[in-house]
Amino acid sequence: MLDLLEEFRGILSALDSAGVAYAVCGGLAVAIHARPRATVDVDLLLPRDELERAKDAIRGRGYVIDTGPMILRRDVIEMHLSKSDPESGDVLSVDLLLVTPELASPWETRERVGWEHGEVSVVSRSGLILMKRLRGSGQDLDDIRILEGDDDDERT
Repeated sequence: MLDLLEEFRGILSALDSAGVAYAVCGGLAVAIHARPRATVDVDLLLPRDELERAKDAIRGRGYVIDTGPMILRRDVIEMHLSKSDPESGDVLSVDLLLVTPELASPWETRERVGWEHGEVSVVSRSGLILMKRLRGSGQDLDDIRILEGDDDDERT
């Protein structure tokens, strides 16, 4: 069975060792900024010129299933690399979102924050909210409420 935290640490270590510039986004960034929530992948924002080095570093961790580019909406491009656990059949994906003009602000406002395993580069809270507004799914809207401190659990 693939352990998300263990995989996350390994991915960040591989990227840091390769000198790849990245910023954590998505559900793990929500956990860093606000509180943990269930997630099934690792989302990273990175400049286009870091893509091949990032893919090489992540492939070294066993993420060899490559779906190629996916255009989610105008000017939002994502790549997926996945790893399968042969014993359990579990699949874990790393989603690489490219910095485009629409995602320039979240990239420019990224931060280095401490966590139990050192430091990690993460999009800022405001950058994460902007990214989640662009996508606008039900989960994204819930995440925005958490990030803005407007969810029911925060009030009790």
